[in-house]
Amino acid sequence: TENFRFYIKVRTALNIEARTIHDELHTVFGDEAPSYRTVARRAQWFREGSEEIEDEERSGRPVTETTLDNIEEIRSIVNDDPHVIIAELQEHTGLSYGTVHRILSDHLELRKIIARFIPKQLTDYQRNERVRICKENLSRFIEEGWRFSDVITGDESWFFHQQTGRKVSNAAWVAKDDPPSTIIRRNKPSSGTHAIKLHHDNGRAHVHQDVLDYLRSEGITIIEKNQLATKDEIEHKQKEIEEICSPIITKLYSSENNSMPNGEHVSHSNGKGPTIEEVD
Repeated sequence: TENFRFYIKVRTALNIEARTIHDELHTVFGDEAPSYRTVARRAQWFREGSEEIEDEERSGRPVTETTLDNIEEIRSIVNDDPHVIIAELQEHTGLSYGTVHRILSDHLELRKIIARFIPKQLTDYQRNERVRICKENLSRFIEEGWRFSDVITGDESWFFHQQTGRKVSNAAWVAKDDPPSTIIRRNKPSSGTHAIKLHHDNGRAHVHQDVLDYLRSEGITIIEKNQLATKDEIEHKQKEIEEICSPIITKLYSSENNSMPNGEHVSHSNGKGPTIEEVD
């Protein structure tokens, strides 16, 4: 305030250091006293010949721009487009960034929250139908003696060739106690949208033929079970091959100057390797 500036001016004229002036003000006024940096800056101005202690006129919009008309104008814009950003509000209203932000946070009590992604938008009928099916299946376990092995579980997934957009770009202004908006992560394919549909179930093909029949009726390509051998099968076949190939390898390396790959020496009566007929 002007009283602080006047005190700083007088003490500076008496050649008192800025640190001492700040300590004196802080001793009397506590936290209401200006900071040391402010005291030092004012003291420097007075040493350089400045005489004014009143506030200088500054450029910029006055605080009076926070009017009811401006508040209602921003409220209307946000209601029409909750995703609007402050820069766009500045352009529409001609107000400063600080004024727009103050109106949004202090007067309209709005906050900007990133939207939530949800897998799909269910209707009331779909929700009720899921509850009904769950209750029906539960009653079959309790009353009819169903077991988990009696149930074929299935999982269906859609993979779309489209971009949903980043969550940050979907941030919206919401009221203080309102939940964030939601965005459907993926919808069913529309015209011009490419997609892949995969279905997986725990039923064996030769046991649950009805599953295969249903998938074929829907025009779904079925990927049969892979034919990769298990570890035990591979080890068994490897032993069979070794038993067959071992005599052949012995004949191929049988010579006085040659040795087996494992380091064992073998010999041949004529010093030559086996003939093609012998290998066969």
